[in-house]
Amino acid sequence: MKPKSPQLMVMACLLTMACTGAGSCAWGVDLGSIGPTYPISEANLLEFIAQRLREKQANGELARLQDQARERGIQAVRQPQPVAGLRTTQQPRTFYFDPSFTLDRNILDPQGHLMFAAGSRHNPLDVVSLSRHLLFFDARDARQVSRARELIQRYQGQLKAILTAGSYLDLMKAWRTPVYYDQQGVLTRRLGIAQVPALVSQEGKRLRVDELEVTP
Repeated sequence: MKPKSPQLMVMACLLTMACTGAGSCAWGVDLGSIGPTYPISEANLLEFIAQRLREKQANGELARLQDQARERGIQAVRQPQPVAGLRTTQQPRTFYFDPSFTLDRNILDPQGHLMFAAGSRHNPLDVVSLSRHLLFFDARDARQVSRARELIQRYQGQLKAILTAGSYLDLMKAWRTPVYYDQQGVLTRRLGIAQVPALVSQEGKRLRVDELEVTP
């Protein structure tokens, strides 16, 4: 069959646009090849990774990387990342924190009955009280550790020690008592604590926060 001329192809496109209301027309033309062509060749990614791992295992680098990762994990457990944004108390201060919050959804009991409606405001201290004082401090500072030990004795164990930096494992071994860690600063940020050591106590329906002076 004789190929259509470009003029006929343009005319066919215009007729198609007139009949269908289309705004464009396209056709394919084989322009041939310009220059040499090559088949697409790509190495298998999984095989490449496996080969690199075999090489690292053979030269001992894989074992070294595993040892480094294990040591980093151990150090992260022994001495977590210090809470950012806190400093040793420069100017003692006392302030109060209201833990009340507004519900964003209904709270139902196991039988599906409404207990608390969305939009209502509640204070957790109406339901449960703070059974022990909370003391936030930096265990890297010997002065703060000493102050924490003093307060634990003063409150006869009714105090929960919470670190913002340092090794809680070392303190637990030395004190033979549980020591906690404010991971990622969730509690200190929530309470608005900016200086440590800081003692948190319940007063009525509020929490009292005392950022304590550190003696030389």
